[in-house]
Amino acid sequence: MKAWHKEVIRVHYKDTDQMGVVHHGNYVNLFEIGRTEWMRHAGIPYSKMEDMGLLLPVMDLNINYQKSARYDDLLVIYTKVSNFSKVRLQFDYEARLIANNDSQGEIADTPTGELLAQGSTVHMWVTRDWKPARIDRFAPEVYALFQEA
Repeated sequence: MKAWHKEVIRVHYKDTDQMGVVHHGNYVNLFEIGRTEWMRHAGIPYSKMEDMGLLLPVMDLNINYQKSARYDDLLVIYTKVSNFSKVRLQFDYEARLIANNDSQGEIADTPTGELLAQGSTVHMWVTRDWKPARIDRFAPEVYALFQEA
């Protein structure tokens, strides 16, 4: 769980405010993209997880803003699992400004680029009827993927 997954994203005009700055709420979307791609890279895309009857709602969200991203900036969203148990899962994120796109979908030991925002989300495994699910019992193959990651 030391390695970071990297997802490169260009800031679109629709994600900025009148000043050309990425609206603060859009970092939640950037982090969600990072989390979704981390899971896909780990071998458990959200669609597969949902087909199994599992959901992963957000229980807690934390974002610390350092600098502003602007229209047409190239960002890399770093994502990693920082903590997980049989019922909960925490992702950490860093949004960083980069100069070029030479690292799509790779893994990194250390984030690079200028730090813009960092944060975390905590999730709980639940079934489709919103009952807590112990991932080691409900989907041991998914639990094994997280142990390997």
